[in-house]
Amino acid sequence: MLSCYTFDVCVPFVKGTWTAINSAKDVALTGAEMIRGGEQAVFSLCRPPGHHASQDLAAGYCYMNNAAIAAQAHLNAGCKRVAILDIDYHHGNGTQTIFYRRSDVFFASLHCRPEDEYPFLLGYATEVGDGDGKGYNLNLPMPRGTDYSVWGQALQIALQRIEAYNPDVLVVSLGVDTFADDPVGGFMLQSPDFTAIGHKIRTLNRPTQFVMEGGYSMSELGTNVANIIRGYSRKDSEVLSGNG
Repeated sequence: MLSCYTFDVCVPFVKGTWTAINSAKDVALTGAEMIRGGEQAVFSLCRPPGHHASQDLAAGYCYMNNAAIAAQAHLNAGCKRVAILDIDYHHGNGTQTIFYRRSDVFFASLHCRPEDEYPFLLGYATEVGDGDGKGYNLNLPMPRGTDYSVWGQALQIALQRIEAYNPDVLVVSLGVDTFADDPVGGFMLQSPDFTAIGHKIRTLNRPTQFVMEGGYSMSELGTNVANIIRGYSRKDSEVLSGNG
């Protein structure tokens, strides 16, 4: 019966699973509430992650889509437009599916191309949305081995599209499995690159909710996440681009 609601075998249910799922959802909703309360930026430390989960399918360690739940909470609170920027190594197929036919959420994903990596079936550049959502879905797939010199250019494209969309709130699906030593990744980003990424995201000057997704190099996980936050918080003069 469980297989009717799962995309793969990476979402087992054991004792404590529901508590963890529900807690992650609540963390995302609390972050959205803090943004509504006037915070410029909030980091929602959600685990398990969520961006592979759609309305009716769990997949890829993801049970409920925390970023999508946060985005909908912002809309329910009165926002007219929300952008989701997914920078996880893997495509946010669940998030794309949820909002693919909607124009009130713009979804941009930087990820390893589906020819090379999970979830394989979605994430092509030709997927731009459908119906009312046509033009509001942006996929920027890249091959294995991509480093920041290429990845950073893709980020700039995504940020330009988001700026043109002019969202009331930005939700960042924050995966740091783009790190060169991540055991389930294939990109070549280095720890200092995450500082530059955080700073570039800040240039949008929108209320921003970071929602944790992937990242499995445990010894560097904290450093890379902290660098994103540090880069977001620093002034131009304090941040070096690229490998700085």
